[in-house]
Amino acid sequence: MALPLYERKAEFFRTLGHPVRIRVLELLGDGPMTVRDLLADVDIEASSLSQQLSVLRRAGIVTSRRDGSAVIYALAGPDVADLMRAARRFLTEMLTGQAELLESLRGDQVDADDTSLSVPR
Repeated sequence: MALPLYERKAEFFRTLGHPVRIRVLELLGDGPMTVRDLLADVDIEASSLSQQLSVLRRAGIVTSRRDGSAVIYALAGPDVADLMRAARRFLTEMLTGQAELLESLRGDQVDADDTSLSVPR
């Protein structure tokens, strides 16, 4: 029996649910990279990066090829980079809204403090 699409989507997003995987996908959004270059930019142990790349490769989100002794990784398609950009836009808008709410609350607190400090005459 085939899995419903919503379950496949959930599995896809679980695959993305690791900060190193997200960082790798952001980096690969700029174009293919060698493992050596990814290691320099991600700043984790080689074995940890290899494990995360393996998860992404098995899920079909990235591809790999050998060029001599170097292994080069790339996004499996442009939709992955589009998804990373959409997530950035969503989070930026959400955080901007939260910052505006925080400023509004701080302003309300200052107004309340000013009112409570006034001395009746």
